[in-house]
Amino acid sequence: MRKYQPLIASIVLVAGLVLAAWEPSLSAESDVDEGRFTPDQIEHGRVLAGIGNCGTCHTASPDKPYAGGVDFPTPFGTLYATNITPHPQQGIGGWSREAFFRAMREGVSADGSHLYPAFPYTHFKNITDDDLDALYAYFMTREAIDYTPPENALRFPFNLRFLQWGWKLMFFDPEPWQPDPEQGQQWNRGAYLAKGLGHCSACHTPRNAMGAEKQDRAYAGALVDNWYAPALDDSQPVPVHWDSDTLYQYLRSGLSDYHGVAVGSMGEVVHRGLKRAPDNDIRALATYMASLSGDTQPVNTQARSAELITAAQQRARGDLSAGEALYIGACAACHYNSPQQPMAARAELSLNSAVTADDPTNLIRVLLEGIGTESGSPILVMPGYSGLSDTDLVELAQFLRRRSGLPEWKNLRQRVAELRELHRQAQAGTAEHTGE
Repeated sequence: MRKYQPLIASIVLVAGLVLAAWEPSLSAESDVDEGRFTPDQIEHGRVLAGIGNCGTCHTASPDKPYAGGVDFPTPFGTLYATNITPHPQQGIGGWSREAFFRAMREGVSADGSHLYPAFPYTHFKNITDDDLDALYAYFMTREAIDYTPPENALRFPFNLRFLQWGWKLMFFDPEPWQPDPEQGQQWNRGAYLAKGLGHCSACHTPRNAMGAEKQDRAYAGALVDNWYAPALDDSQPVPVHWDSDTLYQYLRSGLSDYHGVAVGSMGEVVHRGLKRAPDNDIRALATYMASLSGDTQPVNTQARSAELITAAQQRARGDLSAGEALYIGACAACHYNSPQQPMAARAELSLNSAVTADDPTNLIRVLLEGIGTESGSPILVMPGYSGLSDTDLVELAQFLRRRSGLPEWKNLRQRVAELRELHRQAQAGTAEHTGE
């Protein structure tokens, strides 16, 4: 018997951890009385759900809004978004207000199981009671959809939910954010939205080996879902730093004269998520975001951009490479700008973060996929150039780097091949879904 004691002790220890990690289930409501929610409360919840970009993450098919099924590849396997419609079995229709609040603030489901932090409860803990009540009202008055998303496909031991208890002990601070008395009302409102519903750092901050945000590198930029979320701190890769006015223009319209067009994941945030947000909230977000770079010195943006564009044009004249020939043939007609007056519709590439970032992913994806009205600005489109060879794409991208006065990207050919394969798979999946 003595030889089995270490095994028995291990079993007891694991069982104890499981019991300690499991939270109690909360009593469900058999029927949610939709009549108790006011129209103003529901509409406020609709706006908040947009700021939180809930629809993008929880809607895999347009005919099943909020029914889940969106896949999230991670280093630990694939997660699938849950059904958050008020369906009593498949969704959250049986969740009480208390259960909803606990999930949002503590990352614990109504049945007591721990939620994976891909659901950003680490940010939603900062949402006020009034805003959570509005979100609860909004989701409980959506169409109840009978749909079961796919099961998560996580590798062992990450598929053991109780281990999230340990993750929380290491990386989750349950204390909510508090306003900074040394900052103004607009800054604090922007910080509340960014740190709460907007969960902006979830995409713009690199993560450690356990998937937690690196707090000492907040907003330093990160690769998410094969889009690069650029740095927003003082290391931001744009030659003309963002100020509150250009950030407002970008967050409101998806366009910036000095920085380009919001596409990919950011395009969804702007055109789907922030679409209904009031102007004062967009202004507040812009004020807070502009403060992240720490650049408080006034800059003559027009003069600075004119200097940079002129220098880029002069470099291009002496390049005489295959990349320059491709740029002249495929890009210059649309992207040429006057140094004194760059236009968002022309996306000046010598200033654009897709070119100036340390990571080439965004530029390569846009070159391969183009920009459609559904992902970029409704008034702008750009064709994809997937017909170009990998060699041509590398030559073009490296020319744009040299034109901007930056060193060439390393291992670019390998990254082009990786992203081309992902593009091919996405096209094949779309064709299969549409029956083409």
